[in-house]
Amino acid sequence: MYEMTKKLRVGDDVKERIPQAVIAGLWDRLKAMRSEKLLIDSTMAVMFSDDYEDDKIFFMTLQKAGAFANEYEMAYDGPKNFLGKGTIIIFKDRPRTIQMSISDANKEADKAAADSDTTSKD
Repeated sequence: MYEMTKKLRVGDDVKERIPQAVIAGLWDRLKAMRSEKLLIDSTMAVMFSDDYEDDKIFFMTLQKAGAFANEYEMAYDGPKNFLGKGTIIIFKDRPRTIQMSISDANKEADKAAADSDTTSKD
């Protein structure tokens, strides 16, 4: 599971919301979790904390519907405007790729917000 020799894919939705340095840090954390034998499910969620420091951010990984959770920090001193928006990143281990994408819940919330913006302008 999560063989790092597979093709690593980052969805355009992730690239639009998350800085490249944070994306790279998430891949590094996934690799570390694999070597620490902490990957127990083919799907893993990553949720960012609203709290941060000047030189680090915090996030939590969830597996098995939240039954297995770990908290982490990541060295990062770039812009923090992507935090505090409830963004959830999903890793999916597929036969030939490992995919990083925005959660369906975030996509539905974005669609609902866009629909309400359109409705309120009418």
